[in-house]
Amino acid sequence: MFQLLTASTGTTTTTGAIASFLPLVLVIVFFYFFLIRPQRKREKDTQKMRASLEVGDEIVTIGGIIGTVVSIREDMVVIETGGDRCKIRLARWAVQQNNTAHDVATPKTK
Repeated sequence: MFQLLTASTGTTTTTGAIASFLPLVLVIVFFYFFLIRPQRKREKDTQKMRASLEVGDEIVTIGGIIGTVVSIREDMVVIETGGDRCKIRLARWAVQQNNTAHDVATPKTK
């Protein structure tokens, strides 16, 4: 009879341990799907936008400066701002938004 009790408490302990880790696993899954994964997607889209900059594009920098791209180098972008055609050199990572719409070839659906 004593062995029967210890056998049943052993399975209860294992079940209790699994049940205590279940909320932690659910929190990790929640953070991955609702926070980490969308952030990675936004970063990937931003990197793609910065890599596809072309001369003549109108951009907005992180600081809020709006200008037109004059030249592009590996890590630097030169933009022209204002009516006096002032040129500013900035790092490519400082580009926040590209306001120029590029024609993307999309298949026509019927």
